[in-house]
Amino acid sequence: MSLRPIKRIIKSRPTLEGAGVRLRRAFGFGNTSDFDPFLLLDDFRNDIPEDYLAGFPWHPHRGIETVTYVLGGTVEHGDSLGNRGTIGAGDVQWMTAGRGIIHQEMPKGDEAGRMHGFQLWVNLPASLKMAPPRYQGVESRDIPEVTDDDGTRVKVICGDFWGKTGPVDGVASAPTYLDVSVPPGKRRTLPVETTRHAFAYVFAGEGKFCNASGPLAVPTEPAGWLDTKPPVQADNRSLILFDRGDELQIEAGEEGVRFLLVSGQPLHEPVAWYGPIVMNTQEQLREAFEELDKGTFLGRE
Repeated sequence: MSLRPIKRIIKSRPTLEGAGVRLRRAFGFGNTSDFDPFLLLDDFRNDIPEDYLAGFPWHPHRGIETVTYVLGGTVEHGDSLGNRGTIGAGDVQWMTAGRGIIHQEMPKGDEAGRMHGFQLWVNLPASLKMAPPRYQGVESRDIPEVTDDDGTRVKVICGDFWGKTGPVDGVASAPTYLDVSVPPGKRRTLPVETTRHAFAYVFAGEGKFCNASGPLAVPTEPAGWLDTKPPVQADNRSLILFDRGDELQIEAGEEGVRFLLVSGQPLHEPVAWYGPIVMNTQEQLREAFEELDKGTFLGRE
């Protein structure tokens, strides 16, 4: 087995999006080749309603998939396919924009005014960028959760893990999207397919991810790998980008640790990206915005 070295640790940054939503961006825009096929991850955690109620009014997407995972509060949504509804705590909306969709997402807090969730953007391969739009809404009760003997819990949103298969299917890059909770002081080894790009985003507690980069052999328990340099401490709102390997190791801190673990097969395709539209060439990008101006964005066959 090969332990994944850590490429980078990124602290999510405050960002203003939509009609004035204050959130934190872990990565997105600019060069995202290390995250391929993923383009962006936003953490929209907030307990001040004035900072999020303006929401994300009607806007277009083409060439990508957007994944909204709500942990607290609700998100009311609607789109040009006629879908309407509310995403509640623990629910997921996996929207494949394909050739074009226009939608809105309007966050609402819980009874205490708190809102928490994530949005992940997943790139589509060139062969599917102009495919028909598709919508998958998944309720919390339909997301399988597996608990190991040491109390580690994993919610499987998409992909296969520990014998469970997530309810989201038919996604081009075959991603694995997990919500992992490791109890205080517990050490875990988690498998990740070698060919995939992978990252973890810590959003509760803290933990140490073992780093086997450079000439270091993979540290073993008798060697006390937690004390082997360079150890990496990852706290709340930290993103850990992993290099290649087929497993990762983490030890939870005193309060435990909870994180998203996301991996996918890289597309290795050119990216032409402006705002909510992601294509392969600048010409395709210009065409999309021309169609928006002409009002033919949704009418293309």
